[in-house]
Amino acid sequence: MADVEALYDEHARERVVPEPPKRVDAPERKPFERDRARLVHAASFRRLAAKTQVVGPQSDDFVRNRLTHSLEVAQIARDLSRALGTHPDIAETAALAHDLGHPPFGHNGERVLAELASECGGFEGNAQTLRLLTRLEAKTADSAGRSVGLNLTRATLDACTKYPWPRAVDAAKFGVYDDDRPAFDWMRAGAPAGRRCVEAQVMDLADDVAYSVHDVEDGTVAERVDLTGLDAPAVWATVRAWYAPDATDAALDEALARLRSVGSWPRSAYDGSRGSLAALKNLTSDLIGRFCGAVQQATFAVADGPFTRYAADLVVPADTWTEITVLKGIAAHYVMQADDRVAAMARQRELLAELVETLVEQAPHQLDEMFLPDWKDAVDDAARTRVVIDQVASLTDASAVTWHDRLVR
Repeated sequence: MADVEALYDEHARERVVPEPPKRVDAPERKPFERDRARLVHAASFRRLAAKTQVVGPQSDDFVRNRLTHSLEVAQIARDLSRALGTHPDIAETAALAHDLGHPPFGHNGERVLAELASECGGFEGNAQTLRLLTRLEAKTADSAGRSVGLNLTRATLDACTKYPWPRAVDAAKFGVYDDDRPAFDWMRAGAPAGRRCVEAQVMDLADDVAYSVHDVEDGTVAERVDLTGLDAPAVWATVRAWYAPDATDAALDEALARLRSVGSWPRSAYDGSRGSLAALKNLTSDLIGRFCGAVQQATFAVADGPFTRYAADLVVPADTWTEITVLKGIAAHYVMQADDRVAAMARQRELLAELVETLVEQAPHQLDEMFLPDWKDAVDDAARTRVVIDQVASLTDASAVTWHDRLVR
């Protein structure tokens, strides 16, 4: 670890608010180790346990929630980072943080808040993550008493930023709201415009690998997905509608054939037995190893490293990306597009819209204490709407329902 640590200079280790060592008699922790510890102890990280990954965490005690998903992404990111020579603590912390900004009901809730926040800068889960890390999460304040969130190092904060650019008319994804630009500009000082650091690329790939594989696993156990009887034409239509509009049937057929050639791909339908579950877990492990191994090999084929910050880029082979996309399409088609799921998502959108509308009318009286200073400092209706959006985004699935039941008549 010492050699990797030396690859990151003082600029990378800098914090907005300088911090001396805590205690001389405490075990010494490196800056990036401290970043990871802060994230693990953050309230917004704990809340992920009650936020939707694909289906609601209350619906089944096996399916993944945002917290278990984030832990799995972190494990993949750490292993891949270590293999590439990138600092594993930075990549792991970025992976742990990558979904902090997700509101109740996952991407479904994100779409609702994006519409409701259109006049105050929009809503995007990754931009909300930056807002939490640099403002909303209580940990450190500057000399003027303003919160600077967790006060993470520049390198770690940059690694948490999947989309390092502001909102634009032609871009659905972005990483910063206008009123968070000071923190963003400090973080990106010296960085090439619009380019992600390699640690953020590792986090992003780990996320894609984790949810492409694990969503199929969850769907199989829930008996929504049968990997031995896929309706390929229907799945390919979903792939094009959701992820890859230009993908051809031939390319997707070839990718599925490669996946089926993996030795642990099931030859019989899942039956709920311990042996069947073990076989499914072996497939999960084999696919993660397949994808990460292909990326590691391709990345080393074009550069020797070290793979830190902006010295290199991750290389994802086209075949690997298509295989990941096929798995995403399988989960989307059989799980996210299922009739009962579509109906539940419609109700979730209605609930969040009603809750935001009610809070705008009743604030500040119904806001949590921590948001009252933000409301007081808001200079116009747009700023006040942003405070309400922050409040609602902080809720878990269950607490959003509870708030709605309590406030909406």
